[in-house]
Amino acid sequence: MIARAARARLVVRVTPRARRDRIAQVLEDGTVKIQLTAAPVDGEANRKLIALLSEILHVPKSGIEIVAGAWGREKQLSVMGMDEAVLRQRILAALD
Repeated sequence: MIARAARARLVVRVTPRARRDRIAQVLEDGTVKIQLTAAPVDGEANRKLIALLSEILHVPKSGIEIVAGAWGREKQLSVMGMDEAVLRQRILAALD
């Protein structure tokens, strides 16, 4: 039997063209509001989102995947190698 790697799910609501890149808020439903300096053009904001989360969560960029909402403000992401509790802890630690 092969063990499956842990994957945590994360729902984010992105605000592009912000003053700085940051996690702004965690809503009651668990959605994470993130502000990005990048414009939503040619996938630039998505790349910036993955880079920011990679740094905050201490996982490689390749371990973060946008599984739904790639072209909208609300996105669902999958984070490989992390469980929900650790993900939440690292997000809360990075809150502004």
